[in-house]
Amino acid sequence: MSYRTAESLRSVTLDDVRGAQKMLSGVARATAMEGSRHLSQLIGAPVLLKCENLQRTGSFKLRGAYVRISGLLPEERAAGVVAASAGNHAQGVALASSLLGVHATVFMPKGAPLPKISATRDYGAEVRLHGQVVDETLAAAQEYAAETGAVFIHPFDHPDVIAGQGTVGLEILEQCPEVRTIVVGMGGGGLAAGIAVAVKAIRPDVRIVGVQAEGAACYPPSLAAGHPVSLRNPATMADGIKVGRPGVVPFGIVGELVDEVRTVSEDRLSAALLLCLERAKLVVEPAGASPVAALLAAPDAFEGPVVAVLSGGNVDPVLMQRVLRHGMAAQGRYLAVRLRLTDRPGALATLLGVLSAVDANVLDVSHVRTDPRLGLTEAEVELHLETKGPAHCVEVGRALRDAGYTVTD
Repeated sequence: MSYRTAESLRSVTLDDVRGAQKMLSGVARATAMEGSRHLSQLIGAPVLLKCENLQRTGSFKLRGAYVRISGLLPEERAAGVVAASAGNHAQGVALASSLLGVHATVFMPKGAPLPKISATRDYGAEVRLHGQVVDETLAAAQEYAAETGAVFIHPFDHPDVIAGQGTVGLEILEQCPEVRTIVVGMGGGGLAAGIAVAVKAIRPDVRIVGVQAEGAACYPPSLAAGHPVSLRNPATMADGIKVGRPGVVPFGIVGELVDEVRTVSEDRLSAALLLCLERAKLVVEPAGASPVAALLAAPDAFEGPVVAVLSGGNVDPVLMQRVLRHGMAAQGRYLAVRLRLTDRPGALATLLGVLSAVDANVLDVSHVRTDPRLGLTEAEVELHLETKGPAHCVEVGRALRDAGYTVTD
């Protein structure tokens, strides 16, 4: 059963977004706008962070979900709603449904982070784990909708959802009337499309820049082809924007109103998340940090004042640990080395003395003694080090080699 109808293909207008804003009054927070001195110095113009990571449920998704479910007919509400998501949309649908007294069933991948599964249940939804990837989960949710009559709530491909997300754009204009550029992460395109509808209708001179992860950038080939194109295997740590195909409704809006779509690397995403945490004191998920990653990648490409939309903060603690380590490595502040030494008493202490002399902080050490690659009197040691930057990493490597160690990795 297809969820697409003539209603779902209609365009979205400024009046729709304004209507959504009234509907969301008292439901969604008008999230804070925080200045960033570090990014402002980098760009050479004011940079402000729109903190949707501080929204209820930890992301902007509540806005669109609430507007969509509010628009259902009484008989549709009675049938309940169903959604598929690995996290943010799941929580937005769960809370919106609970507030509106509608039963929600949310399908999530079996590998979804436990905190997101727990939060979705706590917001009142019935959670069903199905499939290993979101595409399998999505198919299960649509099958459930066909069998039960529950209304499928798409995460981005519906005008009501886009209108709800567009309220972020209205808030930006209210909080920063002088804005010249808005940078926003893109997966399926619902948030970028909604912001573009609201902002361009009032301030057509404002530049809207969408940002996608390099490994899940479905919009550049789709825009080049003139229609949505599917990616075979989208891959990125930023699961909030890991979408293999643009939505039909947002694609039309993005093609018309979004001025540019940029892509960012995993290294930039990691560095951006680390910057948000260290400099802005904000917990942001990789997808939410993507606009900051774009600023870091090309600081001269944006006219200020710039507003970067931090779309979400629901990051799994295990992923956070990995991403922060990745971000530190990308900045030369974390170094992993593997080397061989003679397996005798005091050998490790001697090695640690070399590292201490160059002021490298040892975070972790692991020994391997039984490996066919090693000689009878050899041991392999893997070290994880905290360093001070790329130049310090080079200094550490040189000190180890000068001390006679064979660095194998």
